[in-house]
Amino acid sequence: MADDFDTFGANGAELDAYLQCVPYAREVSGIQLYGDAYTWWEQAQGRYATGRTPLVGAVMAFRQTQNMPLGHVATVSRILDSRRVLLDHANWSPIDGRRGQIEKGALAIDVSQANDWSAVRVWYAPLGKVGTTVWPVSGFIYADRRAQPRPQVAMAPARKETSRRFLSAFAEFAR
Repeated sequence: MADDFDTFGANGAELDAYLQCVPYAREVSGIQLYGDAYTWWEQAQGRYATGRTPLVGAVMAFRQTQNMPLGHVATVSRILDSRRVLLDHANWSPIDGRRGQIEKGALAIDVSQANDWSAVRVWYAPLGKVGTTVWPVSGFIYADRRAQPRPQVAMAPARKETSRRFLSAFAEFAR
């Protein structure tokens, strides 16, 4: 497999890039957390205010599950009532068969028995309605700009030139 990858890179070929939820949520919310989505809740402790009440601009932190091993993060764009919010997020629904799409105003419904936002169902574009899966949520990370500097442990080598395909994944974002 490594030989195939080396050949792939040597020919100047690129993998199709698609936008992930983490960089999108970071850019939209201003919350400066990094790493897989399921790590955001723990990382936020002591750095950002967290809680169980949705607020516009807050990041909803989904827990890791078997079907979603990296977790998910989404930004609250509007509160409809005590059990429904609209989310802006990336890479949730494949739209027109493509991953990494940005969805704005996706409905999320609190289905927790305690009305504490610990379990939600979320709009899923291929169904054209809220999905049937109940997703566990750790809570909300509030964009209060109290972030503390994160120590840098290691620096990965970067490409000398940013790929056009990668940049195209962010084109809508730049508008």
